[in-house]
Amino acid sequence: MLVRWEPFGGIRRRDDVFGELTRMQEEMNRFFDDFFGEQRRGLAEGAWLPSVDVSETDSELMVRAELPGMSHEDIEINVQDNILTLKGEKKQEKKEEKENFHRLERSYGSFSRSFSLPAGVKPDDIKATFKDGVLQVTMPKVEEAKPKKIAITAGS
Repeated sequence: MLVRWEPFGGIRRRDDVFGELTRMQEEMNRFFDDFFGEQRRGLAEGAWLPSVDVSETDSELMVRAELPGMSHEDIEINVQDNILTLKGEKKQEKKEEKENFHRLERSYGSFSRSFSLPAGVKPDDIKATFKDGVLQVTMPKVEEAKPKKIAITAGS
């Protein structure tokens, strides 16, 4: 048996169609607010998310964050419970001049990025450098236990 699909159910009156469309729009808005709401609220309050690259070699794990216009004094790095957290705040700068009007604007606000660290990272040996607006955090890995060959002696 075939059933005809009617997207608006049995709605026939024009007013009911617009009411149904409004209800659908409200539901979609609620869906997007639930999904993206926290990020949008944070961005509206002056938060921003710097670009971050995470890479790994045989001997270390590296995190690089682009933080243009910041200095190392504006950045805080913490490791707790195998979670690396980068925090900072970029101050707002505006410059206006009357003659030959110039205006300089930069993004500003606070940020916080956290990353779970894999087992085998030496938290006490983590190093961070900051150069040309790029923060690099280097985390050496623990040397894996190498198999040890045990010699067998003949018994008497």
